[in-house]
Amino acid sequence: MSEPSTAAVAVPLPRRMDDGLKATKPPIWPITNSITTDSTPLSSKCDRVSRADGVCCKELKQEERTLIDPDVVRDVIIGLSDGLTVPFALTAGLSSLGTSKLVVLGGVAELIAGAISMGIGGFLASQAERDHFRFLKKQTSARVSVSCSGEMEREVEEILGPLGVDQNACRIVAESLRKAGNESIADSTSAEDLRLRWSKDVGLTAFLLKFGEGMEEVPTKRLYISAFTIGMGYLIGGLIPLLPYFFIDKAQVALIYSCIVTGVVLLVFGAIKAQVTGASGGMGGIIWGACTTLLVGGVAAGAAFAIVRALETD
Repeated sequence: MSEPSTAAVAVPLPRRMDDGLKATKPPIWPITNSITTDSTPLSSKCDRVSRADGVCCKELKQEERTLIDPDVVRDVIIGLSDGLTVPFALTAGLSSLGTSKLVVLGGVAELIAGAISMGIGGFLASQAERDHFRFLKKQTSARVSVSCSGEMEREVEEILGPLGVDQNACRIVAESLRKAGNESIADSTSAEDLRLRWSKDVGLTAFLLKFGEGMEEVPTKRLYISAFTIGMGYLIGGLIPLLPYFFIDKAQVALIYSCIVTGVVLLVFGAIKAQVTGASGGMGGIIWGACTTLLVGGVAAGAAFAIVRALETD
C-alpha cells in the first residue's frame, strides 16, 4: 500500500519586469503570498517586488572590503610597526657614535634578534590564548551540564537582555541552545561523555564562551602563522631604515637619507593601515593615520638619538 504523497507548496510568481540590465544572479520571487498555511522559510523570504526600488534586501549588503584574515592583518601591523620604529630609533642613536659600518652591524644584530623574539612572542601569545580558551571551555561545559534551566536562562538573559531581547525570547534561546548542544542534565557524567560535549561548537557552552566571554578557539596552525607573520613583518620593516647605511659610509649623511626613506614609508604604512583596518573614515582618516604613525616613529627615533647624544657628551 503506497504512502500518501506530500503536496508541494504552491506559490504564485509575479511577472518579471525587464529593467534593461543584465541579470548577474538568478531571479528571486517572494513566497509570502503562498496559498498554503505553511510558514515561509527565512532563507526564502524576499520582498523585491513590493519595494519601490525593486532591490532585494540581500543585495544591500556591501562586498567585504578585504578577504585577509583580521588576525593576519593585526600581526602584520604589529610586526611592521615595531620593525619601522625600533630599528630606526636604534640606527638613529648609533649614527652619532661612528661610521655606517657600526650602525649596520648593530642594526642587523638587533634586527635578527628582534625578529626572532617577536616571532616567539606571537607564538607564545597565541598558544596562551588557545590554552586559556580550552580551559574555559572545559570548565563551562562541565558547569552547563549540571546547571538547572533557570540558571542557564539567566545567563543567556544577561548577554541578550542589554541588546533588547526580552525574557521570554531569552528562555526560548536558552532552551534551543541546550537542545542543540545536547547539554541537559544527564545521569552519566563520565569523562567520555564530557569529552564528546566539549568537542562540539554548538550549544550553550559555545554561546556563553563566544558572546559572554568574547572568546573563540585558536586553531593550532594559527600559532605558526602568527609567529611567521610578526617575525617577517619586523624583519622587513626593520630593513628599510638600514638600507641607506649599506651604501653611504658617513653615518650622519646616511641618517638623513634614512629619515627621509623611513618617513615616507611610515606615511604610506599609516595610510594603508587606516584603510585596511577600516579606521579611515575618508581621506581625513587616512591622513590622520599616516601622520600619527609618522609621529610615533619620529618620537621614538628622536628620543633614542637624544639619549645617545647625552650619554656621549657625559
